[in-house]
Amino acid sequence: MDTHAFGELVRRHQSRIRNFLRRLARDPDLADDLAQDCFVHAWDRLHTFSGSGSFVGWLMKIAYTTFLQAKRRSSRYSRVLDSVREEPAPVSVQASEEAGDLDKLLAVLTAEERAVMIMSYAAGMSHREIGEATNLPVGTVKSIIYRGKEKIRERFDIEHHKAG
Repeated sequence: MDTHAFGELVRRHQSRIRNFLRRLARDPDLADDLAQDCFVHAWDRLHTFSGSGSFVGWLMKIAYTTFLQAKRRSSRYSRVLDSVREEPAPVSVQASEEAGDLDKLLAVLTAEERAVMIMSYAAGMSHREIGEATNLPVGTVKSIIYRGKEKIRERFDIEHHKAG
C-alpha cells in the first residue's frame, strides 16, 4: 500500500465523507468508524473506479454502502433508530443554518431520504451522481428529494414560497 497516496485520498475527502456519515448515522463515533471503513474499502477498490462519473460520487457510493451494511448488522444502530422513531416534540423552526436545526429537520426523514437529501444539499451532488451512488434511477432521486422536502415542510409547518 502506498501510504502517502492513501493519506492524500483521506485528506482530500475525509471532511465530506465524515460529515455525510455523521448526519446519516446520527452517531459521531459510529460515523467516524464507518468513514475509516469507507476509506479502506475505497483504497481496496480504487482499481474499479472507471472515471466515467465523479470521484466524489464514487466515494459517496462506498460510504453509503458501508453505512447500509453497518445498519443491517448493528443492534447499536437499531437502538438509535428506535430513539428517532419516537415522535419528537413540536419544534419552532427559524431560518438558520445551524447544524442542530438541520439535524432536527433531517430526523423526520427515513435513512434513504436523509442520505439523498444530504448528498444533494450538503454534498452538492447532482441527481445523476446521487443515482449512481445509491443505485436509484434519477427520477426516483428527484421524487425522494421532493417527498423529503414535503415531509419537512409538513412536520415543521414551513410554508412553501414559490419564486416569481
